[in-house]
Amino acid sequence: MEHPKGSTELGVDNKSERKKRVYIDMDNTLCDFSSKSEEMKALSRGTLLYPQSKYGFFTSLEPLPGALSAYRVLEAHFEVYILTAPSHLNPLCYTEKRVWVEQHLGLETTKNLIICKRKGLLKGDYLIDDHLYPEFEGEQIQIGTAPFQTWKEVLDYILKLA
Repeated sequence: MEHPKGSTELGVDNKSERKKRVYIDMDNTLCDFSSKSEEMKALSRGTLLYPQSKYGFFTSLEPLPGALSAYRVLEAHFEVYILTAPSHLNPLCYTEKRVWVEQHLGLETTKNLIICKRKGLLKGDYLIDDHLYPEFEGEQIQIGTAPFQTWKEVLDYILKLA
C-alpha cells in the first residue's frame, strides 16, 4: 500500500519530514540560577551552602535576558521541550520548576517540561544547556560560552538549522 509523501502506515511523519527536536535547560539557561544562589549565600553570611535546598528557591528565579522570547521563537520552528535536572536537596523542586514554567511561559508549556537527571537518555537533535553531556547524541549548544554567550547568538545559529 502506498502512503502520501512524509507519512507512514500509522500516519506518523518520517524523521526527514518532522520538526527537529530541541531540549532547553532551565537553570542558567532559561532562568538565572547563579545570581539567586550567590545572593542567598551572601545574605546567609556563608552559612547556607546549598540555596537550592530552600523551599521557594526555584519559583523565585528570574528569567535570563532574551530567554523567554527565544523560547517562543524556537517553538515556531522546532519541537521544543524544557529538559531540567532535579535538585535532590529540595524535594519540592519538581513542583517549583513546573510552577516557574507556568508563570513565565504559560500553562500549555508545562506539557513540554521534562525533569530528568540523565539528559543523555533522551533523543533529540539539539540540547541548549550551560553544561555539556557527553552521552547526549544530538548537537549541544553550550549557552554562556563562545560562540553562544547570549540567546541572540544561539538563535542566529540554530534558526539556520531549522
